[in-house]
Amino acid sequence: MSEKIKFELEYTLNTSPKVLYTRLATASGLSEWFADDVLISDDTFTFLWDGSEQEAKLLGKKANEYVRYKWTDDEDEDAFFEFRLSKDELTSDLALIITDFADDEEEKEDNIELWDTQIQELKRILGL
Repeated sequence: MSEKIKFELEYTLNTSPKVLYTRLATASGLSEWFADDVLISDDTFTFLWDGSEQEAKLLGKKANEYVRYKWTDDEDEDAFFEFRLSKDELTSDLALIITDFADDEEEKEDNIELWDTQIQELKRILGL
């Protein structure tokens, strides 16, 4: 199995870290923009989309800073997806940095497109 391609995307969101973090780390927040519904049992998040579901394990989080998940069906030990918040000290802009992995360049392009769409939905529900 070839190694996955790691990539990072950065989106500037004009909102507070607390408001954004809630949308990234809670079932109710994630179900507003990331999935149709989200169920949590211990550290396992079940994401539901149009009749399909995918489970992710919560690997770590720090309030208003980051949340890291790993898809349970991903065999690559090093692969994960992460939401990290970064506030620019000069401009006070809040950046959402997403780290994700893809099997190849084509999947990477598809994933970037999907993240762009998801972030547009996130901006919409945040009123941005």
